[in-house]
Parts: sequence; structure tokens; C-alpha cells
Amino acid sequence: MLIDEASAPQGVRLYAVGDTHGCLQLARQLFAAIDRDIASNPPDHARVIMLGDYCDRGPDTSGLIDFLIGEAGTRDMVFLLGNHDQRLRDFADGVDATPFNFFRFGGLETLQSYGLEADPDGEWLPASRALSRALPASHRRFLAKLRLFHEEGDYFFAHAGVKPGVALEDQQAKDLIWIRHEFLQHQGDFGKVVVHGHTPWDRVDIQPNRINVDTGAYDSGILSCAVLEGNSVRVIQAET
Repeated sequence: MLIDEASAPQGVRLYAVGDTHGCLQLARQLFAAIDRDIASNPPDHARVIMLGDYCDRGPDTSGLIDFLIGEAGTRDMVFLLGNHDQRLRDFADGVDATPFNFFRFGGLETLQSYGLEADPDGEWLPASRALSRALPASHRRFLAKLRLFHEEGDYFFAHAGVKPGVALEDQQAKDLIWIRHEFLQHQGDFGKVVVHGHTPWDRVDIQPNRINVDTGAYDSGILSCAVLEGNSVRVIQAET
């Protein structure tokens, strides 16, 4: 299935939101834009699909997760697992195989959002234990329930993408949250159009076999959303 043939389920409008990375203000702005879009032309049903990576790099991971938990109580939402979210879970549980990468790739900002400080060149275990104590139970539940993928209509949603040549039902977790070049360079049919984030781009990148919604919000100041309805694809963005 390629994009010129793909469609969302009848009567359902899907809002696929790219990597938020602790950018609370942008998330607030984007959700307000989504609400305006719904109000201006109400669908039978609207569903928001978050493509993962809620933590690290941006300034307010803790506030963003609080915001998303609140939004989930007022609208139909699906939350996918990103590689940064998996690392946050592992680091807080003390089982991260490469804990210093947590510091290197935005974890310091996550710690700070929970009122913690850490020396990136120091011991990692005290920071891990402090984060474990600081994480509210509601945040632990949120992180524990994140899904690896979501399928709807002719679309397959995953944080990073899928492994070419492997059936969608046989995809492995590590590929769904980590894969990059092998997936991005593949030009063939994956079985469904894959909607993903993970790899920051200067725009929402719509290809025949995939849609990349990650516009690097923490760096670019632009958070993006692909709107899928019928056989159409639109883009909504929030900007600082």
C-alpha cells in the first residue's frame, strides 16, 4: 500500500504528532491548533496518535507528561514508545546498558525537569536512583503503557519505522523504536504507509511509502502533526 492509495477509516480523522521532546509550550500550541481544526470542520471521530519521544532535550519533560496525561482524559489518544522513552524507563530502573548515553542525548534536561541535577562525568547510579524516587506514580504508569505501534486503516504508526522485508506483524521492538537508515532508504511497499518520527527533518516529509512527522521541535521550534482523513494528508504545525 502506497500513499496515493492509502486512506484512514471512514469517518475518522487521525492527528499524528511528531517527537515532542519536553517541549510543553509547543505541545499546548499544537493541541490548540488541533482543537481549532476540529471545531472548524468536525469529523465523526478524531483520534490523536503521539509518535513517541516525550522526554529529553527539551526543557520540560515532567510538565509535558503531566499535560499529555491530562489530555488523554479529554480526548481519544494513542501513545507510542520512542527510544528516548525506553531509555528513560531503563535509566530510572537502573538497567540501562549504556547509562552515560542518557546524559549525552538529553537526559540532563529530563533530570532538571524533575528538580534533579547530575554530573555527566560522574557516577550515574545516584542519578538513576534519584530519578526513580522523583518520578510520580502517574508518570511511571504513563511510561509503562506506551505502545510499540498502532495500525489504523492503511496506516502503520511507529516511532522510528519498520525493518524492510519483515511483515508488519513480525516487526521487532528494537526496530520499531531505533531503526533509521535501512528504513529511510527503502523505497518499496511496507504493506501499509508507515507514519513515524525519530529522524528530525526540516519539514513533514511525505514519501510514497512513509510520512516522517519529526521536525526537530526541541531545536527548530516547530512541532508538527500529520492530519490523515479519507485519502488526504494535511499538515498542522506550532511554532515558537
